[in-house]
Amino acid sequence: MDNGVLSKTDRLYFNMKNFEKWDKEFRAQNLYAFNNNENALLYLKVRAVCRGKQIKQFIEKNGIELKSTKINDLFAELFSVMENTPDGMDMLDTYLRDRNNEWYHTMGIDEEKLKSGLRQIDNYEWGGDQENSLDQYFVRRYVKVISDFDELKSKADVIATNAWKFVQTSWYNNWTSYLIESIFKKHRRVLSAVGEIKSVDFFIDNNPVDLKVTYFPEAYMQGKLKEILGNSELTWLKHQAKLFNILPDKNLPDSKQYNFLREELENHGHLEVIGQLIAARKHIVDEARNNPESLMKWFYEYQSPRLFGSENRLFVVLVDSVDMSQSWKMKRAFSLIEPKVNDYLNGFNAHSLKKVCFTFNKTTYKSLADIIFVVKE
Repeated sequence: MDNGVLSKTDRLYFNMKNFEKWDKEFRAQNLYAFNNNENALLYLKVRAVCRGKQIKQFIEKNGIELKSTKINDLFAELFSVMENTPDGMDMLDTYLRDRNNEWYHTMGIDEEKLKSGLRQIDNYEWGGDQENSLDQYFVRRYVKVISDFDELKSKADVIATNAWKFVQTSWYNNWTSYLIESIFKKHRRVLSAVGEIKSVDFFIDNNPVDLKVTYFPEAYMQGKLKEILGNSELTWLKHQAKLFNILPDKNLPDSKQYNFLREELENHGHLEVIGQLIAARKHIVDEARNNPESLMKWFYEYQSPRLFGSENRLFVVLVDSVDMSQSWKMKRAFSLIEPKVNDYLNGFNAHSLKKVCFTFNKTTYKSLADIIFVVKE
């Protein structure tokens, strides 16, 4: 008899359909569909606890029995249970909040000692070549071109130096990222996705967010400089230097040519030329700070194909406006970063994340994003 009440079997069917819907959207990178939808948010939070250790803790803590044994089946079954539990979202939030508090102590990290170690890094060099692929660099430079073992042994110190540069810079990036992310996760409005969901680092007031800590992109800067200067920065600099009879060193690559011309102009007292470049760069940064939409779109459209994502993103952009080549040091400027992050989170509202439409590989995507600029003036 149809009394308007769904049977347990019917409820299970509709729950599975909901799970399949959000699972399909997630895997298709259509993460814009997850915004402002409580059922989609439930999917993400269940996903956040669906790791072997976490799901076991969660179901034991809440007295839940699941029949499935495989992790993917457990995920679907737990979603169904939570969807039919009136306080299911609160249960998930409580667990994630408790686990978030444990996150800082899991590895027994001494944050002050770690920060002291990070301050000891004097150089930001990857070793190898510009692609930052050290193994391919070694193969290309040594393994496949040197057949004499004695010659190879003579390169041991150079190889060790390159390996150390790579390890040191990777270590610096890893632990500065850890500390910056921890600033967010300690805030009362942030709930960590402790199960390490792909595309979600944490939730701000139930908005799923992927955190990206980066520097002001040089490629974006060069494009804007060309609009202002009428030429590429290096071509413009060569022209300015020529006016003072300063000629390029033809033996130098472009990256070193730029520094050579700057130094020569400074050595000959033509500081106004360098001042023009600094002012132009600062203008571009200020323009992005006032109107971040263009830069946010650029970040999405020029991301690595290997790491592509269309999720909501919160960018922390670090800028040394005096010398942008030194912006890498800003990643350990916690005394500047922390107040900026906390101010942003304290003032976060429904309009903080802005809609971004972008194209990647001829496909159009939508997302929500924002930028926190941390600028050393």
